[in-house]
Amino acid sequence: MIFYDCSTAPSPRRARMFIAEKGIEIETRNIDLSKAEQLSPAFLAINPRATVPTFITKGGQVLGENIAIATYLEEVFPDPPLMGEGAEEKASVQMWNAIGETQGGAAIAEALRNTHPAMKGRAIPGPDNYEQIPELGVRGLARVAVFFALLEKRLQESPYLASGRMTFADITAFVFCDFARVVRKKLPEDHPAARDWFARMQERPSAKL
Repeated sequence: MIFYDCSTAPSPRRARMFIAEKGIEIETRNIDLSKAEQLSPAFLAINPRATVPTFITKGGQVLGENIAIATYLEEVFPDPPLMGEGAEEKASVQMWNAIGETQGGAAIAEALRNTHPAMKGRAIPGPDNYEQIPELGVRGLARVAVFFALLEKRLQESPYLASGRMTFADITAFVFCDFARVVRKKLPEDHPAARDWFARMQERPSAKL
């Protein structure tokens, strides 16, 4: 197995935390996005979509999405169960992971990629170039606030997002909450449940990698 990582990007950090929480050792190779190494012919031969994380399974299959990597590792290394146990918890993990991606990660990416000078001409990740749309940046910032409020409501009801224990859904939401600093956003003071959850996630050894 080979894990293609990037130490500065949020998406591969999710896979990195998942691997650490599983307590497994996997060969890791860093792809420096700041040097556009994801667009090199060598990496494009591995993943033509030019994205990280990228994961090579024992059987040689190339996985280029976090949910696929987590599903594979959960099957091969079932303990501790981070994708849920039983129909309801598994469904809840999938639901809150999707919410984290679409309501959190996508909003932050929308704000960052459509406003930051370094992202000029690179508003969407991958091998193709897209110009920035400033109006999408404004919308993205508004969506981040909505995402934070959604987390606060849920975490007033449960200590973790999907169930009473930490799962992949929490990893996803935590990483994006932390990464929101790039658009100068953080969980507000009047979101005590979400801030408590964030502090607990931040103390996990996997969050320090």
